[in-house]
Amino acid sequence: MPGLKLKYKIWIDNGGKAFGDGPMEILTRIETTGSLKKAAEEMGMSYSQAWHLIKSLEKRLGFKLLERRVGGRAGGGSRITEDAVLLMERFAAFRDRTDRMMQEYFEEYFGEK
Repeated sequence: MPGLKLKYKIWIDNGGKAFGDGPMEILTRIETTGSLKKAAEEMGMSYSQAWHLIKSLEKRLGFKLLERRVGGRAGGGSRITEDAVLLMERFAAFRDRTDRMMQEYFEEYFGEK
């Protein structure tokens, strides 16, 4: 069937979306910028939206994703926790393997024969 493409979304659920590509992106941006505020701005979100998202995810996951540094002369910021790093690594590996498997299945059922 020419022209068909596989599209899907994958996330982890625990009484609601607990982790997926969006949360992965904001945590990656926090890791890069050292700031929840900067990460939110880069994604077109308000700081309060991003803060509420992180708090909601932490509640669903059962562990902290961020450690906050209070301002001062060097300024404040945020960094992701070791638990968040592990979650991100596992989710990325899981997503990559799932992508490969889903593409194989798609080709099996819808690829040109």
